[in-house]
Amino acid sequence: MKNILITLLSIVILFSCTGPDTAPVHKNSVPLTPASPESQGMASDRLARIDDMLKQAVDNKEIPGVVALVARNGKIVYHKAFGMADNASGREMKTDDIFRIASQTKAITGTAVMILWEEGKFRLDDPISKYIPEFKNPGVLKTFNPKDSSFTTEPAKSEITIRQLLTHTSGIGYGVIDGDDRFRMIYHKAGITDAFTSEHVILSENIKKLARMPLHHNPGEAFTYSEGLDVLGYLIEITSGMPFDKFLRTRLFDPLGMNDTWFYLPDEKASRLVSVQEPKDGTWKKFPKTFYDTDYPVTGAKSYFAGGAGLSSTVRDYATFLQMYLNGGELNGIRILSRTTVQSIMGNQNYGVWGEDAESYYGLAFGVLTKRGAEKGGQGSTGTFNWGGYFNTSYFADPAEKIIGVIFKQTQGQVNDNTEWKFKVLTGQAVND
Repeated sequence: MKNILITLLSIVILFSCTGPDTAPVHKNSVPLTPASPESQGMASDRLARIDDMLKQAVDNKEIPGVVALVARNGKIVYHKAFGMADNASGREMKTDDIFRIASQTKAITGTAVMILWEEGKFRLDDPISKYIPEFKNPGVLKTFNPKDSSFTTEPAKSEITIRQLLTHTSGIGYGVIDGDDRFRMIYHKAGITDAFTSEHVILSENIKKLARMPLHHNPGEAFTYSEGLDVLGYLIEITSGMPFDKFLRTRLFDPLGMNDTWFYLPDEKASRLVSVQEPKDGTWKKFPKTFYDTDYPVTGAKSYFAGGAGLSSTVRDYATFLQMYLNGGELNGIRILSRTTVQSIMGNQNYGVWGEDAESYYGLAFGVLTKRGAEKGGQGSTGTFNWGGYFNTSYFADPAEKIIGVIFKQTQGQVNDNTEWKFKVLTGQAVND
C-alpha cells in the first residue's frame, strides 16, 4: 500500500509540474470558414450596407464588378460578388474569380524572405551584394542627358541591404511607373522589366541588369517605392536553391491551402480570371495592350516571377494569407512564421524616413497604421496593416478587432471609384459587440 501511495503522489506531482504555469500551450487555428455575423460580433443589417454601396457603384458605372470579403475571428461573415467579370462577353462576377493582385505580391515575397531569415540563411542588414555580386559598389544618379538617356553616377555612401529592399529605402527605382522621368527613360533604355510581362524574361537576368542602374538616393536615406522585391525574389532563389515560384508553392501556398494563387494560371483556372477594364463611351471595355499585356497570367512566355507585382489570387486566398498573420504566423496547425518574427515584420523599420508623427509607417511587408492614423477614424485600430495593387485591389487586417477586409476589382484608366474607403468604414461600423 505504501508503494502505491508513493506512486500516486509522484503522478500528482508530475502533472502539477507540467500544468499551465510551466508547459507551453499550443493553439492550432482552423481554416477560414463561413459563420453568421452575429456569432462573431458583427451585425447583419449593418453589413448589408456594403451590399448597397457596391451595387450602387456598379449601377453608377464607377466599377465594372467587385468581390469583397470580411472575416472576423477567423470566420467569414461576408463574401459577395457584384457586377461583371467581363462586360463584353456578359460574364458575371463570382466570389471565386481570380484577380491580378500586382503589388499585393510584395507582402507574400516579404513573408518568403522572412521564412528563410528564420532559418539563418542571411541577416536582414547583410548587403545584397553578398549574395548578388552585381550590386557591389552602387552609384547614385548624378547627371542625366534626356537626348540619349545617358547618365553619370557618384558612389553611394553605403551598400544596399536586404532590409532596405524590404522597406523601399534602397534607392532603387521602378521604371515605367517611377515618379521620376529620368528613371523611366534609363530603365526603358536598359530593357528593365518592371513587374509583369508576357515576354520571355528570366528573373536572374533582369535583376543583374537592374543592379547596374543608378539609385535615386543613398541607401536608407528616403522611401522610394521600388522594384526591390523583385531583387528579393532572386535572393530567395539563391538562398533556397529553388525557383522562386516553386518556393512559394511548397513553403507558403500549399501549406496554407492557397490553391488559387499563382504567377501564371493553370489552364483549368484561366476561365476564372477577371478582365482588366476601362470606361469607354459609357461602358466598360477590355483594357488594351500597352507597356504590358493584361493577359500575362494566361498567355505568353510565363517565365518571369515578379516578386513585387506578378501574382494573381482570389479574395479568399488572400484573406487566408492575412489570417495567418492575425494568428501570429500559424494557420490550421501549420506554422509559417514565429510569433516573434511577425512582431518584427509589423515593427516600424523607418523611423528616420517616416517620422514620429506619421499616420502610418512601413514594416517588413506591410503598411501599418499608427495611433495617430487610427484616431482619425475609418482606417482600423492601431496596428492595422494594409496595402493595395495596381489593378485596383486592396486589403486591411486589424489585429485588435481580429477583422480582415479584402476588396478586389480590375480597372485601369480614368475611374471614379470610392469603394475602397467606403468598404473600410462600412466594415468598421458593423462591429456589434
